[in-house]
Amino acid sequence: MATGSTAGTVGPGGRQPGFDRDWTQGSITGNLIKLAWPMIVSSVLNMLGPTIDMIWVGSLGSDAIAGVGVAGIAIGLVMSAIMGLSMGMRAMIARFIGAQDRESANHVAIQAFVMGAVLSLVVAMIGLFCTESIMRLFDLEEGVILEGTIYLKIVFLGAVVMIVRMMCESAIQSAGDAVTPMWISVVFRFFHIVLCPFMVLGWWVFPQLGVSGAAYTNIISQTLGLGLALWVLIAGRSIYFDRTRKRFRLGWGRMKLDTKNFRVDPAIIWRIVRIGIPSGIMSMQQALGAFFLVRIMGPFGTYAVAAHTIVSRVEMILFMPVVGLGMAAGILAGQNLGARQPDRAETSGWRAMFISLAFMAVCCLALLLGAEGIIGIFNREPELLDMGGTFLRIGAVGYLLIGFVIVMQFCISGAGDTIPPMIFSLVMVWVLQIPLAYLLPEATGLGINGVRWAIVISLAVSAIIHTAYFKLGRWKRKRV
Repeated sequence: MATGSTAGTVGPGGRQPGFDRDWTQGSITGNLIKLAWPMIVSSVLNMLGPTIDMIWVGSLGSDAIAGVGVAGIAIGLVMSAIMGLSMGMRAMIARFIGAQDRESANHVAIQAFVMGAVLSLVVAMIGLFCTESIMRLFDLEEGVILEGTIYLKIVFLGAVVMIVRMMCESAIQSAGDAVTPMWISVVFRFFHIVLCPFMVLGWWVFPQLGVSGAAYTNIISQTLGLGLALWVLIAGRSIYFDRTRKRFRLGWGRMKLDTKNFRVDPAIIWRIVRIGIPSGIMSMQQALGAFFLVRIMGPFGTYAVAAHTIVSRVEMILFMPVVGLGMAAGILAGQNLGARQPDRAETSGWRAMFISLAFMAVCCLALLLGAEGIIGIFNREPELLDMGGTFLRIGAVGYLLIGFVIVMQFCISGAGDTIPPMIFSLVMVWVLQIPLAYLLPEATGLGINGVRWAIVISLAVSAIIHTAYFKLGRWKRKRV
């Protein structure tokens, strides 16, 4: 692999009329906001897919809601593991871009795509043979298992589309171009929003496919997103804002995949995996923790599972701006460390954390005042509205702290220091959250609400641990 190269994608005549911003220079807050806002939009749109499915599936009844929601946990378990592994790619690309070594960054991206394609075949095999067995692990009612199995099998069989698209998005973002993935997400999610009710409810000439229609819509729309992302990377293009003409334009990008001399590079794949495995374990065990929470809630009935599922969807959307800020701060941290500017890397994390704190304070106030109205977007059954509203209000107590966890995790992992966040996450889920979720409902008389309070308590402890380690600064000396 070449090192030290500054060659990038250039337009005719040696010009580069496109994305060329150096994120290691200028205002830290300005860089953070400019990089974060399109990543926030992309993150919200990425999470919008399952939520769109849930809204339209909600008209089919509680079994469908609970089935798709629980299937989403299994999908989240797999995708979290893949996303965690991709953290190795993100950290390496950010470092190489910060060091002006674009050729090496491109090489890392290609090897990550090879890894993603292989992993997607494994997921497809799981989808073909194991989906019903996976759903039965949750100890649910038969109708919920049936609906969830249908949805899960289709999504797993189409996993190659989701995984490779996610890898493409991560590569472009890690290079510092967050606008292009955002516009790709806008296009394919808009297509998803329009198509979903036709496929689920059988509008116009479409057959009524129910939960399978939601799954097919997800795969079809993400295929469109994958096609656009591959074109951007292979053609070396970007979407950038032309300050002179005050509009977005298509220009030359920071990365261009060249497959002419393609070869599988086991050494680079191993470096990606070595850095990414702790993040993969962290993400996967968090999703596994969500699986156990559903098992704990299962005996409380379908309404409890459905309410928990809806609240989890709301949390996904609510946390996405914080995730976008965290991802931006992690990229800035990696690029600034590559440019040998550790103080700027740390400042990026603190600024992102304080912005997320202010944002969540406003959101928590809205949740406290209008919890039932938010739940009613998905389903208006009175018992579900009451239970879901209570869950949201309990959660609001802990949501203020989420920035301390998410932003710090991304900054530390974005620097390539992925083992400490993994350890902290293991402690949060398995030493605190799951044991408390088992004990609090009966020991305190809180019933099902005790499970939600267990989540809040573990989140508070995790916020303290992550912030203390970030302040310690060992992550700034990590080599990738």
